[in-house]
Amino acid sequence: MLASSFAKRSLDEFKRLSAMAFTFEAIKTPTKPFSILDFSDPSTIQSCKTMSDADMGGYSTVLLEHIPHSGSEPAHARFHGNISIDLPKNRPEIQRTGYAAWRNHDRPATLFGKSLWNMDPYAFLALRFKSDGRKYFVNVQTESIVHTDIHQHRLYAQNPGQWETVFIKWGEFVRTNYGQVVEPQTEMLTQKVRTVGIGLTDRVPGPFDLAVSAVWATNRQTEGVDEKKVAEGSNLEM
Repeated sequence: MLASSFAKRSLDEFKRLSAMAFTFEAIKTPTKPFSILDFSDPSTIQSCKTMSDADMGGYSTVLLEHIPHSGSEPAHARFHGNISIDLPKNRPEIQRTGYAAWRNHDRPATLFGKSLWNMDPYAFLALRFKSDGRKYFVNVQTESIVHTDIHQHRLYAQNPGQWETVFIKWGEFVRTNYGQVVEPQTEMLTQKVRTVGIGLTDRVPGPFDLAVSAVWATNRQTEGVDEKKVAEGSNLEM
């Protein structure tokens, strides 16, 4: 079973690399968006993990669940729970709590090595989301020298309670480590992106609720037909 899965992943990666070579994608600017996480597919939830201060004894709660398409609501991942800043009992070394987050799992290896996303050909990371207005951050991890580095960018909601799309330039992410800005700042290794996710670290006690229908990379800062297809769950490039 494991050997079969490994062979399938390797074959899929070979097809992807072959397609890039055939279309000269590696040396020209891609015109179509690249789907990273498509939450119209219920199985995408299984490829993600949640984290919170509960992992070290805190009391925040977090869930990431698939919500099917309904009316004007697209199928999406619902990231929700409750933030608590209460400190764990009998853990004097824990002095700060009050966070929750999710990200994709590290993708399984193939015959070609670690499965990493090459975002270098793309200018923007795009997300289709509906926010409750709280202070969320988009988190990106790469195959960097410092394994615990996270590149972060605020997820600004212009219309809380409504669906909207944000386009973030890769160069605008800030390198952090354990929540602190790292100096000197270094350029993100976009050729080797490991994980993408969202975190809530405002430490404001109470419920939170964020919906995300899709995450993708693109070279267009507008919602063209292709971007709308990705946001609605029609993958164009994987």
